[in-house]
Amino acid sequence: MMNLKFNQEGLIPVIVQDYKTGEIRMFAWANQEALEKTLQTGYAHYYSRSRRSIWKKGETSGELQRVVEIRVDCDEDALLYIVEQEKNIACHTGERNCFFRGIDGEKVKKVLPFETLQRLQEVIKSRIEEKRENSYTYKLYTQGEDRVLQKFGEEAVESLIALKNGEKEPIKAELSDMLYHMLLMLTIKNVDVCEVLEELASRFKG
Repeated sequence: MMNLKFNQEGLIPVIVQDYKTGEIRMFAWANQEALEKTLQTGYAHYYSRSRRSIWKKGETSGELQRVVEIRVDCDEDALLYIVEQEKNIACHTGERNCFFRGIDGEKVKKVLPFETLQRLQEVIKSRIEEKRENSYTYKLYTQGEDRVLQKFGEEAVESLIALKNGEKEPIKAELSDMLYHMLLMLTIKNVDVCEVLEELASRFKG
């Protein structure tokens, strides 16, 4: 382990980032023992300054954080836990992450570009599981795989035409439609878009 720089209280700040969406889930503190428990178990442990004790994230709520990777900043005085949030809620308020308010105090609803594909697939899954009759996603899903593939193919052709024509706005619109139908098909085939992105990432030669 690197020669980490803990503060005078023996603590080091930990930023927690979601492995699949890239969103920042929370901020916490760890001491040497909490870090060691994290490394030993593979699940995030932190140090509570108010309770003066080590705690395992999700031990009572079930909102466990499986640690995929730990990174150290350039000054070696802060850690980044890259985690899989097992039940998708990291904040004690019930929000998916602790940074759900803007500087004006209002709740942030905008999804950032880097998390869009994963978050959209989450919505698609929920529409199917909830069997929402007024949902385009659920209606298309009930029409069967062939119909979804047909729509995917139609959107792919329209994307090609838009790319050929070279106008930016139609390109953005048509490719967005194509990606949506691709995600629906991946969901039907029980393939997480993260698995596709992992395959793509594995091709980087760095």
